[in-house]
Amino acid sequence: MGAKDREYQFWERNPLNIDLWTKEVFMQKMEYIHNNPVAAGLCHYPEGYTYSSAKYYVTGEDGFGIITHWMD
Repeated sequence: MGAKDREYQFWERNPLNIDLWTKEVFMQKMEYIHNNPVAAGLCHYPEGYTYSSAKYYVTGEDGFGIITHWMD
């Protein structure tokens, strides 16, 4: 099936996959994601953005009730 079978598409067809083989690569990507709301001016600190897991990694508080793993 192609894009011709629908008017809108929610996801990207060919996303850029990045293998997270090392802790360093994982941390780099997670920090990038957590800092996006700061760069966009939505908050002053990553943990201040409501819809981010950054608060869990700073305080250990899981506001979503689903975060159960931390890479040591």
